[in-house]
Order: sequence, then C-alpha cells, then structure tokens
Amino acid sequence: MLLFFSKYKIFGLVLLILSIIIISIIYQVLKPNEVLPIFQPAKVNAELVDSTMQHVKKYHIISDFSLINQNGKTITQEDYKNKIYVADFFFTTCQTICPIMTDNMLEVQNKLKNDSTVMLLSHSVTPEIDSVAQLKKYALKKGVNDTKWNLVTGEKKEIYKLARKSYLAVKTNGSGDQYDMIHTENFVLIDKKKRIRGFYDGTDDIEIQQLLKDIEILKREN
Repeated sequence: MLLFFSKYKIFGLVLLILSIIIISIIYQVLKPNEVLPIFQPAKVNAELVDSTMQHVKKYHIISDFSLINQNGKTITQEDYKNKIYVADFFFTTCQTICPIMTDNMLEVQNKLKNDSTVMLLSHSVTPEIDSVAQLKKYALKKGVNDTKWNLVTGEKKEIYKLARKSYLAVKTNGSGDQYDMIHTENFVLIDKKKRIRGFYDGTDDIEIQQLLKDIEILKREN
C-alpha cells in the first residue's frame, strides 16, 4: 500500500495543483463584477434633494459650471471631461469639519497622485471671503496638487445651486443669498458621464477608505 502511494504521489500532487487552478479560473469567470449604483434624485434621501428635483428618476447629471480656481484659472466641465472626480463643499476659515475634510481629501489626492483619470473639486461656500489669493494660500498650506485638485470660488448662487440641484449634497433649503449658508460633510463621487455614483462622510476615515475602493470599482467599469 505504501509503495502504491509513493508511486502516485507526484501524479496526485500535480492533479491537486491543476484542480486548484481550474477552480480559481471558474470562480473568476463566474464572479459578477462589482457595479456602483447610479444615484437619481428620486432615489436619494429627500432631505438632500431640492424640492424641484425630487421627481427626477433618470438622466440626472452634474450641470455645467464656470468657476475660478486657486490659480485664477476658469474651471468648467471641460477640465473634468472623461474624468472620475470627487466633489465637496468647504470654506477656508472653517474651524470645525472642514479641516478634517481637507485632510481626508488630501489623503485621496496622495493615494491617487499618479492616476490621471481621477481628479478632485472643492467648492467654497463663502466665495465672498475665499478669493483667489485666499484659496491659493490655503492650497499651499495644505499641500494641494494644482494638477489634480481645484479649489474653486465664484458666484455664490451658482455654487449653492450646484450643491443643491446637481450634487444633492445639502439638507438645507435656501436661495444662495447673503444669508444662506451651506455646511455639509458630504464627499460626492462623480463618474466620467457626470453621474453621481456615491456619497461619503468626508470626516469619517472608514468612509474615505470605502471611497477609495469605490473609485477602483468605477475605474474598472469605465
């Protein structure tokens, strides 16, 4: 009996290895690809959606915009064409959630610093304070990579309309006038077709790791 097993030991080992390889290949073929949801206004928490948008069930995309970045350059959708990007809303003088959000966005920047398909976009919610010079000072202090991450200012009404009607990122209503104020921790993941693919708490380390994972899923999809 021992002679029999000794004789066929190599054959059995080879057969075992081949079986493992075949099973692994079958698993990879049959394993469904992960796909992120496409968020439509009608399927998002109604508190985050402007009342004029709550009926929209399909075809929602980020509206065109024209804003000014930390270098005084006009930034539009063309700068994000065929890019995956993460958007948020902040202000440079914020002492509560914004520093945490900026640090976490910086982590995303550094993790993806060599990936030209992914960009970042941070909108100032106090554009009357956050001038180009103020944004530049903040960008230099935080280590913002100008080729990857735009900090933008512009018309307050335009920025607030984007937050409420495009990015679906804010729970408060308002007109974008001088008394209106947005303060949101949301990071929003946008795909190459300008569609919302994820919402994340920009102050939560665990959700930032999930954001990074979801970006990889989105890259494979595209």
